[in-house]
Amino acid sequence: MGVADLDDYPWDAVAPYAEKARRHPDGIVDLSIGSPVDPTPGVIAAALSSATDAHAYPLTAGSPGLREAIVEWYARRRGVPDLPVDAVIPTVGSKELVALLPLLLGLGPGDVVVHPRAAYPTYEVGARLVDATPLAADDPASWPDGTRLVWLNSPGNPDGRVRDVAALRAAVQRARELGAVLAADECYAELGWEEPWRTERIPSVLDPAVTAGDLTGVLSAYSLSKQSNLAGYRAAFLAGDPAIVTRVLTARRHLGLMPPAPVQAAMVVALGDDEHVDVQRERYRRRRDLLKPALEAAGFRIDASEAGLYLWATEGRDAWDSLDRLAELGILAGPGSFYGTHYPQHIRVSLTASDERVRSASDRLRAAGAP
Repeated sequence: MGVADLDDYPWDAVAPYAEKARRHPDGIVDLSIGSPVDPTPGVIAAALSSATDAHAYPLTAGSPGLREAIVEWYARRRGVPDLPVDAVIPTVGSKELVALLPLLLGLGPGDVVVHPRAAYPTYEVGARLVDATPLAADDPASWPDGTRLVWLNSPGNPDGRVRDVAALRAAVQRARELGAVLAADECYAELGWEEPWRTERIPSVLDPAVTAGDLTGVLSAYSLSKQSNLAGYRAAFLAGDPAIVTRVLTARRHLGLMPPAPVQAAMVVALGDDEHVDVQRERYRRRRDLLKPALEAAGFRIDASEAGLYLWATEGRDAWDSLDRLAELGILAGPGSFYGTHYPQHIRVSLTASDERVRSASDRLRAAGAP
């Protein structure tokens, strides 16, 4: 198949519920897609502005300063010391990387691409793009022969689940038995809510406790969209096995996949500044502390959601019925069916709305109560 054969964009199906929510007297509270609403930190915006004389082509591999910043960030924030600079490259956001990685790795018909059962849909899109077979499977023991790429997502989107070191180690071991590349999408790793992740670092798949210091076949993907409010910058990166990163870099050079030079300059500053990340995490914690009990008061059960940017909720009935009920309250969420076939009764509720809008949603949910 090709790009033209992909299904209609799924969020178009939510439009009628958005229209209903907009008719609420106090306006819509959009908790659906999860696009950041808070301002880009000034120190990062200033770095972008100062680098706008970008007359030369940027480096696909990333500027030397950016590659060093990524390496230093993994050591400081993710517990991954001693990455060589040829083990990291920037990407144009993380979605294009997720969609294109099967292509960049040379996968095709007959190859299996494993992804989580509750999964961001782009993992499957990337497999279908190269006529590989997508497979939703969480248990490494169930990953079949013929698997060539395994996607992990920890913390998960939509469900906020975290894989601990033991689970990551088992996944790496099984992927190596199969001769598969294991890629972990870790872009919510700074957002831990429930213990132990409220106080402990969420582990990276590149952590020496997982890999025993051997990066062979293992990759980590990360995005600055959420923790730094850089979704509009398209600022992300890939790290891991230097041999695979070099192969991916060669393909990206041929395809012209290079982050703009001003964005690269802004990424250096964002990666070196921890204070703005702490500020943003506190914003999301405050909003979660309002939304979670309000949803429970309205009759929803919150599953997993121990970390990340979403609450994974169900009231035990079809997700579209729950979406309609919330739309009556002026609240827009996302249906679980967008994230695979296994969760038809779940909805995903984002923390990405202003404090005022989240407070309004909380008040409406509490006033509504359980059905």
